[in-house]
Amino acid sequence: MAGERGGPYVLMAVFCEKILQETDGVISVIRVVDRINIAPSGKDAPAQMPPIPLQLPTLLSFKSGFIRAKCQIHLRAESPSGKETTVASFPAFFEGDDRGVNLILNLGFQAEEEGLYWFSVYIEEDLVTRIPLRILYQYAQG
Repeated sequence: MAGERGGPYVLMAVFCEKILQETDGVISVIRVVDRINIAPSGKDAPAQMPPIPLQLPTLLSFKSGFIRAKCQIHLRAESPSGKETTVASFPAFFEGDDRGVNLILNLGFQAEEEGLYWFSVYIEEDLVTRIPLRILYQYAQG
């Protein structure tokens, strides 16, 4: 569906520290994040990264273009070792033209390993963009 008929188009797809949405609908994205440094401290800190739960404020913003339809939006994660999982799915109604859809998520995600994660955004079954997120585990013996 995406691209075949001129939309929907990706306006933004980001992880950040905070998302503000004003009463007039204007959105502000504060501190875009594409890298998370985890630095455990203390003598009991593990040398290998344990599974770490993360909360990632996420904005997925689209413009309809010529699409006037209800679509399913999927966010799928690929770990550094290649393991793929669907982390979120949402219905969205595209009204056409410059009308848009904004999905503001507080994405719960468990980082199982260190390295580069890719989050793929699909509208129905069409890949429309990918968001990188690098997890760094900086163990220091203390």
